[in-house]
Amino acid sequence: MQHRVNDSAILDATVGELTAKGWRAVKTSEFEVEQGQLPVAELYLNMCQGSLAAEQLMPLESDGAVVVNRPSSALNCHRYRLVKRLGDSTLAFPRTLILASSAPLPPPEQLDALCPDGQKVWIKRGDVHAERPEDVVAAPRERVAEELRAFTARGIPWVALQEHVPGPIVKFYGVTDGRFFRWYGSEAGFAGERPKVDENRLKALAFEAAAILGLEVFGGDVAFPEPDRPVLIDINDWPSFAPFREEAARAIGDYITRRFAHRKHA
Repeated sequence: MQHRVNDSAILDATVGELTAKGWRAVKTSEFEVEQGQLPVAELYLNMCQGSLAAEQLMPLESDGAVVVNRPSSALNCHRYRLVKRLGDSTLAFPRTLILASSAPLPPPEQLDALCPDGQKVWIKRGDVHAERPEDVVAAPRERVAEELRAFTARGIPWVALQEHVPGPIVKFYGVTDGRFFRWYGSEAGFAGERPKVDENRLKALAFEAAAILGLEVFGGDVAFPEPDRPVLIDINDWPSFAPFREEAARAIGDYITRRFAHRKHA
């Protein structure tokens, strides 16, 4: 089992659940995976984000090992891939342009389409999901070029320009077979009052997006311009599950145990 060092609390908790069930765990860093130092195992918990590690893990998918999440699914969460996958679907997703951070601005009509009624444009790093606050910024149209230069200066080659979706934002967390799904309002936080939205439509949208990307353990953000009209803003593999980590770890551990047993008897 390998994990990404930076946000590994949920992975560590899941490993704890699995070792309590009799598994023996070996932890490996993403750097070690990139170097090809991969323990031989039948089950891998994968929090690696980078392309190099994914390339090392990819053969596991065809070799019959259980990998959660699969490296191909983790790569689908890289924003430039995610935009393409979701853009090709019927899923509700905001207008988004992927471009090199050093490139000229898009044609005026394309930029105008991202900021109707004077709305700000969201500028997000175009590879992995946000790791620092400055990886996702909102800027008025006249400051987009300046913000792009800031991404270039930080060595981020690709960016996504995304239209603003009005309405409350909710954060969600799930496991693919539906045994675990939780959400809360982003503004009020986990302990605050939840916005009045259609929970069934939220759940359907979240699980549809996860299925398109091939994710088994996932989380993300949804905007509600209307209470019954969810729009996916972002989704990624192995989120923190911070407000309910212990409950999530038990659910993920049970899901993985069941999936492994099914694979053994398939």
